[in-house]
Amino acid sequence: MDVEERIEAIFAAVGVTASLHVVDLDAVDLSAVGLGAEGGGPVGGGREVGVRADEQVVIASIFKILLVLEFARQVEAGQLDPTERVLVTAADRLGGWGLAGCTDDAEVSLRDLAYFAMSVTDNTAADLLLRRVGPDLLPMLAVELGLTRTRVLGGPRELVEMMLADVGARTEAEFARIFPTLPADRVRSMRVFDPAHTTSSTAREITRLLTLIWRDEAGPAAACAMVRTWMARQIFWTRLAAGFPPGVRVSGKTGTLPGFHLEAGVAEYPDGGRYAIAVFARAEQLTPRRIDVDLAMGEAARTAVEALRGD
Repeated sequence: MDVEERIEAIFAAVGVTASLHVVDLDAVDLSAVGLGAEGGGPVGGGREVGVRADEQVVIASIFKILLVLEFARQVEAGQLDPTERVLVTAADRLGGWGLAGCTDDAEVSLRDLAYFAMSVTDNTAADLLLRRVGPDLLPMLAVELGLTRTRVLGGPRELVEMMLADVGARTEAEFARIFPTLPADRVRSMRVFDPAHTTSSTAREITRLLTLIWRDEAGPAAACAMVRTWMARQIFWTRLAAGFPPGVRVSGKTGTLPGFHLEAGVAEYPDGGRYAIAVFARAEQLTPRRIDVDLAMGEAARTAVEALRGD
């Protein structure tokens, strides 16, 4: 059984379909434009593992990597002051972690908005940071970095508004009451789950983005270092990080929607080996907490990396 078959078996055991791409980021030749079906085939001389790596998929909060990269680039260019203060009010709050849970107004810096957006996937922080950075710049950044199939269609606020409209809810509280009563086919028909109607990419393009950041080729070295620092501080460990032994540093960014378990990150070994990873799993069941799926993502990622390392 080859490595791709073993990975497929890992996902099949927990009842999910997944896209995966793992690449040795120090061996891959990005000048060869490895964009799969639309770019002339794989790159890296065999230093990659892919399963449906070129399938267009919803990426949800994975887009925040592009967001904080653009922020960091603007900081290094002197266009933004990272210590600039932002007042977060009740009108700014979106559902999810972080600032959304605050009862009172809070004042934070732009730099801390980036930290919250990455570490706890804070939608409120990401929305406010996107306003300051400029939402029109993210599609331009994707093009600059050769991410020709990465589409950024709005930010967290647009995502929430789309979900409310699709279930006929006026507020997030009303959505919380209606959503659990919807049949599965109605949920799956929501635009937020359709790559053609929301922010999307491919597993291969997301590993390209990570490779550029880790090799200081996505912008000034200091900007790339900022992004790596924030990704290393993510608090969620049950997906990619759970698959690797102690001593392997895993920096990542998760994305989650009902039935969707996503993460992109980089595993760094004590011997200097570095591997960019993207795993996007879709479950038939819409149960929000599937630790078995999360753990399978980590197992699949480790299986791919070990194949590249010859372990």
